[in-house]
Amino acid sequence: MQIQLKPWGNSQGIRFSREFLKSAGFRPDEVLSVQIVDGKVVLSKAFTHRSLRERAAEYGGQLNLSEEMDWGAPQGSEVW
Repeated sequence: MQIQLKPWGNSQGIRFSREFLKSAGFRPDEVLSVQIVDGKVVLSKAFTHRSLRERAAEYGGQLNLSEEMDWGAPQGSEVW
């Protein structure tokens, strides 16, 4: 596939077809990370922080934050 750089304001823009982006797993308006690796432009999904609610959803919405944890005997020079 070949594409052409086109003026976009004071910059240059690249447009990809919907099918191309879908095959790469990208969605419209998604934030992407761009890097130059060995002289090639590499697009990837940007890291996004997830909320506590989103993380809890992975565990059926239950985080069990109320139970006490035993981390074992102190190591090093901790003061308890």
